[in-house]
Amino acid sequence: MPEHVAPERTAHPVLFLILFLPLGVTNGYVVVTLAYLLAHHGVSVAAIAGLVAWSLFPQTWKFVFGPLVDTTLTIRSWYFLSAAVTGLLVLATALIAPTSAHLGLIELLVVLFSVATGLNALAADSLMAHATSEEEKGRAGGWSQAGNLGGTGLGGGAGLWLVQHVAASWVSGAVLGAICFAGALALPFIAEPESSHRSRRYVESLRNVWRDVVSILASREGVIVGVLMLLPIGVAGASNLWSAVAGDWRASADLVALVNGVLGGVVSMAGCLLGGYAADRMDRKTINCLFGLLLAAVAIVMALAPRTPAMFVLFTLAYNAVSGLCYAAWGGVVLESIGRGAAATKYNILAGFSNIPIAYQTLIDGWGQTHGGSNGMLAADAAAGIIGVTFYFTFAYVVRRAFRTPAKIAA
Repeated sequence: MPEHVAPERTAHPVLFLILFLPLGVTNGYVVVTLAYLLAHHGVSVAAIAGLVAWSLFPQTWKFVFGPLVDTTLTIRSWYFLSAAVTGLLVLATALIAPTSAHLGLIELLVVLFSVATGLNALAADSLMAHATSEEEKGRAGGWSQAGNLGGTGLGGGAGLWLVQHVAASWVSGAVLGAICFAGALALPFIAEPESSHRSRRYVESLRNVWRDVVSILASREGVIVGVLMLLPIGVAGASNLWSAVAGDWRASADLVALVNGVLGGVVSMAGCLLGGYAADRMDRKTINCLFGLLLAAVAIVMALAPRTPAMFVLFTLAYNAVSGLCYAAWGGVVLESIGRGAAATKYNILAGFSNIPIAYQTLIDGWGQTHGGSNGMLAADAAAGIIGVTFYFTFAYVVRRAFRTPAKIAA
């Protein structure tokens, strides 16, 4: 008798945009709003860069907390509590005078709300993985990345506008903290994930999480996806250097702020939504690579185009839009690969892999800039993407042939 399979309980993908807003809002608040306030009060650029680095540090090892989220409380409880703590810590940070004398305390609070945001993202990842049908993995990835990138624009752009137009600087922290907490408004519309990996004995629950992780990463497709996550395909490394090279296009500071801020966030969100829907209509790993090649093409054409402010706006926005396509396809690939079960842990292990090429692609682009100017940077960015795609298809072909199940021979 066939085993009864319960129907999938899916949620509308727009809910994932709401769930992932806190992750983007806190990032935008640090890198734009807090950075502006501190610079305005005479804090050095090096010290501000250190603050940004501290804010990113907890995100690089948040997967360590995955088993905790997967095995204790409920996933929705983890989301609600972490969203509330994140909002309160953002507000607390805004209540402190942004001066060099208080920089140490601000750094401590930033690290704390980054940890809280990491727990929030772990819960959001699990909710999304369990509330998405197989046919909508790409759309879910697109909407979640739109929330992440849109939240960054909101946290940076809206936060900066508030501190410039409202006398009390704490107001920006209160508004952004409320937005972080408002992510919990999506919870009533998303079912609690199944928890078959949980056991009465906590140690056994951890063992079940470990088995679930190994079953994914040790499979043929798991190995292929793991390698894909480590390759510089669609990671948009050049976007980290636009401000540094904008002078080559005679772009003003206001122009750079516009295309790297709210306007860039809007086109990135649009790219995420479009990329998510496209990823549901063909093989998600393949379309991730195709979007990566499109990003490389944008970099090549930008290198060949005239060096004018108008071309800077056009191509940086095009680059942001295509990077949205890439990030959406990436999200679809990860959701497709991890299945359900201990989703928070599995999702963030692959996400941790993906942070590696972002780092080394930026270094490669910087090397290209040093040795060949901005054209060298763009060429290095494009070349790395093309080499990455070529390596992926070669590797996937070899692995699939090597591990092909042999045909059965009749006796």
